[in-house]
Formats: sequence, C-alpha cells, structure tokens
Amino acid sequence: MYRIKGEAIEILLAHPGGPYFVNKDEGDWSIPKGEPGPDEDLLLTAQREFEEETGLKPRGPFLPLQPVKQKGGKIVHAWAFAGDCDPGTIRSNTFTMEWPPRSGRQQTFPEVDRAEFFDLETARRKIKSAQAGLIDQLETILKTA
Repeated sequence: MYRIKGEAIEILLAHPGGPYFVNKDEGDWSIPKGEPGPDEDLLLTAQREFEEETGLKPRGPFLPLQPVKQKGGKIVHAWAFAGDCDPGTIRSNTFTMEWPPRSGRQQTFPEVDRAEFFDLETARRKIKSAQAGLIDQLETILKTA
C-alpha cells in the first residue's frame, strides 16, 4: 500500500512480530507478504496475505512489480496499490512457537506487531535490503505516470 501526501510518496511497511524482532528495526521491516497455497494465483495470495497481516482489505487497481530475490533465495512477487489507513489500527494473524527456547511452553505472537507509513528515503532504510528494489520500481512507475 502506498499513499501520496503532498509531493511525497509514502509506503506502508510491516514490522515482524515475535520475540526475535522485538529490538530490531532498520533492515527488518517488510511489505506484508506470505506463501502461496498449491496452485494459488500470486496476486490473490498477495491480497490474502495483506489482509491477514493487516486486517485491511486491499483494493486495486494493482500495479505489478518485478519479483525480487531475498538472501535466502525466496522470490517475492509484489503488487502496489494506492490506499490509506491508520497504521495503529492494524490487526494481524498470529503464530505459535516454543518460547523461551527449550522451555516446553508455547506462546502466541502476531505475525506483524506494527505497521507504519514511511517516506521513500526512510522506507529504504527500514525495509529488508532485498526488497528495496520494490520501492525503486514503485517510485519509477509513479513518477513516470
């Protein structure tokens, strides 16, 4: 999701939930995303994952972006769309994991613990480095439209 405030383009990024990311910031934010199901359409996957991780229903038109490859080899397929929201109202789905490690206790955490709109310069610092190309692509598309 992106919005335009005056002359500035702002991008909604999500901060991963869970105990491993509590004190992490720059280079750890991401676009809301997830894994497709078997034979699931990639755009439908992106829409479903965005809604699961934010509680917001994405509305097109959707601008296709070229896929990017993350460090671990995962290919991220993404689409951009114009929208606005109060990031403080997002509601994410959850996951369960053993925490603390080797404790035998299961705890539930949100997949996304917060989201924020960032201007392009700040977004490039906050987002995982491999996803920064998505920001570059969106900027090019919007500035040439």
